[in-house]
Amino acid sequence: MRTIQGAEQLLNKNLYVDILCYPGSKINLDAQKKKINCITIKASGYFHPLQVVNLAGLLKKNSYSLIHTQFSKDLWVLVPALKYINSDIPLILTKRMESSIVKKDVLHKLLYRRVNLILAISNVIKQNVIQTCPVPEDKVIIHYNGVDLKKYNPEKTERNRIRNEFDIKDDEIVIGMLSRITYGKGYEEFLKAAGILNKEFSNLKFLLAGDSSSDEKNYEQKIKNFAEELSVSEKVIFTGFRDDTPDLLSAMDIFAFPSHAESFGNALIEAMAMEKPSVATNSHGVLDIINDGITGFLFNKKDEKDFAGKLRLLINSAGKRIEIGTAARNHVLKNFDIEKQTEKLIDLYRKLI
Repeated sequence: MRTIQGAEQLLNKNLYVDILCYPGSKINLDAQKKKINCITIKASGYFHPLQVVNLAGLLKKNSYSLIHTQFSKDLWVLVPALKYINSDIPLILTKRMESSIVKKDVLHKLLYRRVNLILAISNVIKQNVIQTCPVPEDKVIIHYNGVDLKKYNPEKTERNRIRNEFDIKDDEIVIGMLSRITYGKGYEEFLKAAGILNKEFSNLKFLLAGDSSSDEKNYEQKIKNFAEELSVSEKVIFTGFRDDTPDLLSAMDIFAFPSHAESFGNALIEAMAMEKPSVATNSHGVLDIINDGITGFLFNKKDEKDFAGKLRLLINSAGKRIEIGTAARNHVLKNFDIEKQTEKLIDLYRKLI
């Protein structure tokens, strides 16, 4: 998603962009739908001598000014290809996920020596890169993900359409979550907190937007059963997969982000862009996004009582919801506007070129 979005942003700035990907892959198909040019090679693993030669020919033929890879595994193909044609073209790597593997052996040192710059999407990722990769600290900088503020604009959404669709009354407060239904996203804590709050307030609805992957349908059913066990199933709405995210967020009054460990928090900055006050876990990439008590509230990971307590602060005060929501959008405007983030990226490109 981020690769496609990044390519679109660069194209909008009149840069020439090709996406290098595996033929027939989801990213290849999505890029083709969006009319983004792709070059494809069949290299899904680590060692592909023939594909390295093929890629080297493509790189030499197209005379690129810079390569920006989104996955460290791609270095095993890119670096040998650049070596093959003796090219000094700048090479950037974006790191989006933590690694538990220390990569400081001789082969990784040779690979990472060729990388000019590593972009980490949060402080926790930056520290992880420094700890696990053979690179000096000054080669790793933070470059946050961005949100499209034209799309996520509270003045251009249909709050009532969603609330009417799910029969949500005007006086009901909606606490929502937007996430794939999978382990570690905090669904258990969300439902436990819902159970606590439901005993205190009669005007709450809990909106869970998202779907599970094909191999996690059992977990999704487990979560739905858990809602029944906690006697909150009548108050919980499972929407399934939706592509009208801005409208869904607009229908919410409070956004919840109880994920146990996130490298960043894309759904969180989208909710904040929609002026939604959020309650999120106080760990990992979330700490780069929320200023506790100012642009949102933080709670202790896996602690449903603390979670419910922070939600209660917002349930009890419409004024606080407005205050936090306004500060949240202003914070996103300043720090996570995709237009500004793209300009910063292009400045990095120019300096390296």
